[in-house]
Amino acid sequence: MACFIVPVAEAVVTTAITKVVKSKETKLEALKVETGKESFETEIKIPFSRKLKWLNNMLWGGSFLLAFEHVWHGEVVPWFPFLTAASDPAEASVMLSETATVGVSMAALVTAVWGVMLLVTKAMEKKALKHSPLQIREGCI
Repeated sequence: MACFIVPVAEAVVTTAITKVVKSKETKLEALKVETGKESFETEIKIPFSRKLKWLNNMLWGGSFLLAFEHVWHGEVVPWFPFLTAASDPAEASVMLSETATVGVSMAALVTAVWGVMLLVTKAMEKKALKHSPLQIREGCI
């Protein structure tokens, strides 16, 4: 009934954190790759603020779809108290229980999937650097 509220709350928090992290990222980490014949290419590592944006997009998108589904089934309405279950005390306790179980588990699952994405990205970056036949020099842009 209101399970989408927990991912929305997490999305609000991570959006604020993303803005703070992005404002503190002053230098981009770069790799200077020698391509041969004294020419170089610069590859930029993915900044953490962009990775946080992935989590934001997943949370906001999933929350929007869940909210739309609840509107479609008449569980969310455009008048007070907005959630139809909130008008009846017996249904409100069921709604809070669902929010605490289903909402938290959905938010945790999305965050866990994002964590796996980070691990895969890190492994791909390490593999690209390790197995590259090119000479790699680290520096800053």
